[in-house]
Amino acid sequence: MGSEQSRKRRRYSPQLKAQILAECEAPSASVAKVAMAHGINANIVHGWRKLARQGDAARGLVQREFVPVAVAPAPEVRTPDEHIEVELRRGALTIKVAWPMSAAADLAAWARELLR
Repeated sequence: MGSEQSRKRRRYSPQLKAQILAECEAPSASVAKVAMAHGINANIVHGWRKLARQGDAARGLVQREFVPVAVAPAPEVRTPDEHIEVELRRGALTIKVAWPMSAAADLAAWARELLR
């Protein structure tokens, strides 16, 4: 077996990470180009960005407090003339039906029977 070279994990300072992440946030910035300019694999920078987003989300959750809010249900407003319109065509024959909205379940049953 040949000797394997051990790779040392590079460490980056928090300041450099912050600088690189800031460069990635610039309009029209490419994460790959920013990473390449610093001699870093783009996957590492993507990982830093993910961790930063997760950290921001966690900080936001910790700082927020639950505030209960009572929401009244919206009143259901229906006009008496609301209806469902159905138009069926078969060849030269056309049937138009206006069914009251309050009897929508009956319309469904009628349509099932009609389409058998």
